[in-house]
Amino acid sequence: MQLREQNQQEAEEGTNTQVSVTHGTQEENGHPETLTGDETTPKEAESDDHHASDAVMEPSTSERWISATLPGESLLSFGEMIIAEYYKKGQVEFKKMFQLQKGTRLQSSWGFIWHDNIVSKPSGQVLKTSLGVPILIRRASLEDYVLYMKRAPAIAYPKDAGIMLMMMDVTEGDCVLESGSGSGGMSLFLSRAVGSKGRVLSVEVREDHLKRAMLNYQRWRTSWSLQRGEEWPDNVQFHKADLSTASSLLAGQGFNAIALDLVNPHLVLHTVIPHLHPGGVCAVYLANITQVVDLLDGIRCLALPLLCECILEVPIRHWLVAPALQKNGQYCTRKPAVLVEDHSEEEEETEDQTDKEELTTDEHPAFGIIPYIARPHPVQFSHTAFLVKLRKRVQ
Repeated sequence: MQLREQNQQEAEEGTNTQVSVTHGTQEENGHPETLTGDETTPKEAESDDHHASDAVMEPSTSERWISATLPGESLLSFGEMIIAEYYKKGQVEFKKMFQLQKGTRLQSSWGFIWHDNIVSKPSGQVLKTSLGVPILIRRASLEDYVLYMKRAPAIAYPKDAGIMLMMMDVTEGDCVLESGSGSGGMSLFLSRAVGSKGRVLSVEVREDHLKRAMLNYQRWRTSWSLQRGEEWPDNVQFHKADLSTASSLLAGQGFNAIALDLVNPHLVLHTVIPHLHPGGVCAVYLANITQVVDLLDGIRCLALPLLCECILEVPIRHWLVAPALQKNGQYCTRKPAVLVEDHSEEEEETEDQTDKEELTTDEHPAFGIIPYIARPHPVQFSHTAFLVKLRKRVQ
C-alpha cells in the first residue's frame, strides 16, 4: 500500500512540474496555443494531453517488473536442462523437462517451440507455441531434475531426501557413504551438501542402476556448468559392489554419515557400522513397514551399537489458494460493513451497487478487497517411504 501511494505521489508531482514548466515557456514566447520546439498542440487538446502525460509517467505493471540483465544473471544456452510449464486456471496442465539442443523442437499437445527461439532468453520467459499457447520456460532446479530425470529404480523423493540430510547433519567437508545409488537422486543431494571439500562414496550392486546413476550425475553437472559458469564439484565416487561382502572397499575409511536405500539394509549393517564415526547417524530409506521391523530385529539379533532415535514418514499436503471469481470472470468483492445508517435504504442500495461494479470491473483491485478461497488440492502425494534414524553409540 505504501509503495502504491508513493508511486501515485511521484506521478502527480511529475505531472504538475511538467504542466507548470510548459505554461511558463508558452508565456515567455508569447504563443499560448503552441509549444516550444517542433511540436505544436492546440489549446483544445490540452486536457487530453494532460491525461496522456499521466499514462506516460505511470509505467505499466509488466514494465515495472521487467528490468535489464542483473549482476550474475545468465541467459539460457544450449545444453542446459529446461522446464516447460503451461498453467490453466492457476493449475499446471503441462510440465516437461528437456535439454536445449540446436535444431530441435519442444513438442506438446498445445503446439511446438523451436529450441533456437528459447536460447539467449532469460529464465522465466513466457513464449507462445505454434498454436498461440503461452508456455513458461525456466531453468530446472535440482528438485525438478531429480523428479523428471530418467530413472532405473524408484528415487528417493526430494521431500524425504531433505529430511535424511537433516537427520545425518551433513555439512560441507563431510565424507558420506551411500549404499543403493539407484537413479542418482540421493547422490546429487549429498554431493551438493558436502561441497567441494567433501566426498561421497556411492555403492550399487546392479550394473544397469549404476550406469543410470552415473549418467544422471554427469548430465546435471554439465547443465550446472553452463548455467553458473563454474564446475559442479566432482565429489561422488561410484562403485559396483555388494556391501555385505565388500569390506575391502571400506578398509581404512571413516564416514561422518551413512545413507542406506536397500531392500534388506540389516544385512549390510555389520559391514558399514564399524566405519561410521561414533555419534554419527545412519539414515535408512524403507518403503514398507515390514522392512522397518526386519531392520530393528536385525539390529537386536546382531547386538549392534545403534540407537533408533525415530521412525517417521513425511507427508505433504498441497493447497489451492486463489481469489474468488464470479461466473463472468470478474472478481468477487467483500461486502463492506455498515457502521452508521445516515442514508435511506434506496440510497444505500444504489451506493453499494455502484461500489460493487467499480470494484469488480477494476483490473487490479486494491489490497484486502478481494476474498480468497482455500482448499486442499484434489491430487495429493501418497506414501513414499519410512525414514529410520540410527545413531552409533559407544558401548
